[in-house]
Amino acid sequence: MASPLIQFPDFPGSPRREPLPDYLPARMLNEFVYCPRLFFYEWVEGLFRESVDTVEGSVQHKRVDQPGKALPSAPDLDEAPDFKTRAITLSSDRHRLIAKIDLLEVREGPGAAGQKTVTPVDYKHGKPKENAAGALELWPADRAQLAAQAIVLRDNGYQCDEALVFYSSTRQRVRLPITDELIAETLLLLQQAWQTARIGAIPPPLEDSPKCPGCSLLPICLPDEVNSLLAASPQEPELQLSLFGDAQPKRPGSARVRPLVSARDDARPVYLNTQGFRVGKSGDLLQVKEKEAVRQSLRLHEINQINLFGNIQISTQALQVLCEAGIPVTYFSQGGWFYGLTQGLQTKNVFLRVTQFRLREEAWFRLRLARSLVAAKIRNQRTLLMRNHLEPPPLVLSQMKELAERAERERAIESLLGVEGLAARLYFQTFAGMLKTEEGDSPEGFTFDFTSRNRRPPRDPINALLSLGYSVLAKDFTLACYLVGFDPLVGFYHELRFGRPALALDLMEPFRALIVDSAVLTALNTGMIQLSDFARSANAVGLTPSGRRAFFQAYEQRMDTLVTHPLFDYRVSYRRLLEIQARLLAKYMEGEIPEYPVFVTR
Repeated sequence: MASPLIQFPDFPGSPRREPLPDYLPARMLNEFVYCPRLFFYEWVEGLFRESVDTVEGSVQHKRVDQPGKALPSAPDLDEAPDFKTRAITLSSDRHRLIAKIDLLEVREGPGAAGQKTVTPVDYKHGKPKENAAGALELWPADRAQLAAQAIVLRDNGYQCDEALVFYSSTRQRVRLPITDELIAETLLLLQQAWQTARIGAIPPPLEDSPKCPGCSLLPICLPDEVNSLLAASPQEPELQLSLFGDAQPKRPGSARVRPLVSARDDARPVYLNTQGFRVGKSGDLLQVKEKEAVRQSLRLHEINQINLFGNIQISTQALQVLCEAGIPVTYFSQGGWFYGLTQGLQTKNVFLRVTQFRLREEAWFRLRLARSLVAAKIRNQRTLLMRNHLEPPPLVLSQMKELAERAERERAIESLLGVEGLAARLYFQTFAGMLKTEEGDSPEGFTFDFTSRNRRPPRDPINALLSLGYSVLAKDFTLACYLVGFDPLVGFYHELRFGRPALALDLMEPFRALIVDSAVLTALNTGMIQLSDFARSANAVGLTPSGRRAFFQAYEQRMDTLVTHPLFDYRVSYRRLLEIQARLLAKYMEGEIPEYPVFVTR
């Protein structure tokens, strides 16, 4: 089946790939037979994620991965006694194939006296396949891998007539006779794998496959989501309304979207904003100290990011263990300005960044993406007004609806900026109608009156909350960009500026109202934040440490809220949704899906 690569106008559809490695590992042939898309992710793009199964498999392989005695050359093998050895790596120049053999058994064969045969043994997590007759046999992917090992052994002059797989879950050995038919079948698979890698276009996802739920790369692959978007023709007017308008989305027929992606991340962000705190490592824990007193202990598996505000120190040892665990550390000014981040070498998808840089120079692509982002932003602002305003002005609602439709028709980014500005003015002029606060005592003379948006610096409490929230959301989208493989500084709608995460700002446009504005309204309308939680410095207004803690709580509550995806009909948290949307943008840019499905709440 050919890859559904979309041919963008005036842009070559086939991705440009760097030269491939000289040898294809036998283990990758296993992945190719199991799922060509998984093979492409792991071998061509170098992507990998641990899962429970992969961790258990690694633990079971610790013993067999220990190198054994040296393997004599084929001519000298007949003189050696029977023996076993482990972790043997051999290659075949003729077939450009390399194999690491878990265990190799060397014994006298059934032929001429003294002739030795070798039998590769592979250890697999799981259980063998049971055929219709009830007999045990290898799974097709394992069969291909063991046959590839036999090909490598034979090309090095060894006699190999059978192979074995030990399935650890049932502790059973299953034999595989090495026949001429098996060799021919495996060499054909090898040729197909090389061809898939050389073409450079990712294979389509499996359809409704039982293999997908247990795959460690499921959150990257998004098989059902991609199939669903491909099944819905982008030319249908009904679908265009569902993607960018107020109509309910048209379900894509038989392309069922299973809720395979976990709704929430079990790990949680950590926010530290008390000045003078120090973060260090003690054994397997991170410790947050104030002078010599331990204020908090953190287990690595319970956190997914650490956010430092202002004068907070972190030790080199703590940074090293966080980088190794793939947990980013982000840095803000005391007032909430996002400076940057530290993370390990997690971003390996260089091909996506090459595509990103090329598309950045294509004016048609920038406009096409920007129109959908701005239209979605306006529609989500309008929805928030309809949900939270005591009496949303009908004229404002109708004007915002018209501006969203106009945004989809604009033919230049400059005019699109004007449409966005008009909609923002209407929205923030009506923002005060969503506030249900009671005025209290304020030593600074603050009020919760709100008339317009101001920033750099914010000059009233509401704007201080909005600015802090947008800065934190930009940080979260920056992390999502790095996770997927993007360069967050190279955007399409926002102009490039030194140090500005333009792509993160692009992606967050539809979510400003849904996440930040909603969190601000919740914090104020429920009394989580009071006027006493604000302080003034010159003409700038900011939050006190206790006020920031309260806002971070409101923000994280919103990020943890489950929302039904309007296209896929499953529920995920907003934090999980950020990664999904970033991955869908990557699939759009690489031609896997015909449109970028912006998120418009129902």
